[in-house]
Formats: sequence, C-alpha cells, structure tokens
Amino acid sequence: MKTAALVLLAFSLSLASSSGQELQADSLGYETFEMTEGDTTYVMKKYFMAFLKKGPNRTQSPEETKEIQRGHLAYMNELAETGQLNIAGPFGGSGDGEMQGVVIYNVPTLEIATQLVSNDPAVQAGRLIIEVLPWWAAKGSTLE
Repeated sequence: MKTAALVLLAFSLSLASSSGQELQADSLGYETFEMTEGDTTYVMKKYFMAFLKKGPNRTQSPEETKEIQRGHLAYMNELAETGQLNIAGPFGGSGDGEMQGVVIYNVPTLEIATQLVSNDPAVQAGRLIIEVLPWWAAKGSTLE
C-alpha cells in the first residue's frame, strides 16, 4: 500500500465516525468497518498500539537488567507465536529518551491488551510502562 493511500485511509477514518459508517464486531469481539476509496474497498480493523516508555524502576543491576530483557523478549515472541502481537520493536538511537519502542497487539479489546501488557516481565519489574491506544489499520497491511 502506497504512502498516499495510507494518508487517505487515515483521513477517511477520521471521517468515518462523522459519516455513520457501521462498525461490525465478529463473534470474538474484533471490530471492523468497510471503507471505500475510489474503486478499492478496505476492511479497517481495530488493533491496539502500545508505546513502551521508561518505567519508574531502572535501578536493577546489569545482570538483573539482562534477565528482565530476556524475559521481555521471550514474552514478546510468545505473543507473536500465538498471533496476539503483530509487530514490535525498539526505537532507534541511544535509548536514552522516554519512548523506548512500540507494540501492535492483535486482540479484540483494550482490556485484553492491558492484561497482556501487565504480564510483561519488564512492566512487572518497573523497567517499562506501556500506554495502549486503539489503532485502526487496513486488514492485510504490511511493512515493506
């Protein structure tokens, strides 16, 4: 999908709520709606985007930090294998900023996404806090 199409999708999404486009929920609670742009119809699906930020407890020893990071990565891999996580990764740079990375969860509700966040070993250790927001994207969108 081209960048211009993504911009149009985002703009059209902001219009969707005001134009009364009908949200559908499947039997598991995943929300979608159809959006037509020109001769293409997109099925927009609600995902949950999480922003990983530095947490209040970053005083662990280097050994503890490595163990927490191993647990965090193993947990992210487990969620990816079960289809609950679509993409995750750190932001570039030195890692000194507040924002550390992003995760996109493929789950039907904010409550489930929040529960997944709370089970992350880095969150449990206080090294990360995670802000989760609903996020719409066209089903089948990929990174190139």
